[in-house]
Amino acid sequence: MWLYEKKLQYPVKVSTCNPMLAKFLVEQYGGADGELAAALRYLNQRYTIPDKVIGLLTDIGTEEFAHLEMIATMIYKLTKDATPEQMKQAGLDAHYANHDSALFYNNAAGVPWTASYIAAKGDPIADLYEDIAAEEKARATYQWIINMSDDPDLNDGLRYLREREIIHSQRFREAVEILKDEQGKKRVF
Repeated sequence: MWLYEKKLQYPVKVSTCNPMLAKFLVEQYGGADGELAAALRYLNQRYTIPDKVIGLLTDIGTEEFAHLEMIATMIYKLTKDATPEQMKQAGLDAHYANHDSALFYNNAAGVPWTASYIAAKGDPIADLYEDIAAEEKARATYQWIINMSDDPDLNDGLRYLREREIIHSQRFREAVEILKDEQGKKRVF
């Protein structure tokens, strides 16, 4: 059971309407390395992961949903006052024609989200290395969006998300070491 506080994990501020930045952020909403894919990946993998690290996947998976909520808020704030012409100039005309300003799970190129983004091998070490890679790719994407953004308010939230990706990667690395130590232990039955 979750305790849901009706506030974002970190405050989201946006200085001005900017559909182009929203288009870039959609990558973290519905892209292969975005927050939705991460949350579902970790919560799915926890069923075949050893008990020693199952809580880690649960904790990080649910936190990714909080990040998804932050990204959705950023996109909404960046587009809520946009005119159809601004949406068109940002390359969001097809999105606007299909969804108006509603959010939709796709990547920055407009490709819809797919379950093929979810990796689960069933081997704990392989899955954790996949998770480390996912966190590092998300970190890189946040950095690239920050590099393209001129909105200091938005960048504050993006820097927070980037830092959480680093922490998640570190925690998954720790989990790999825990499981490697377990593999090497002699078992007596």
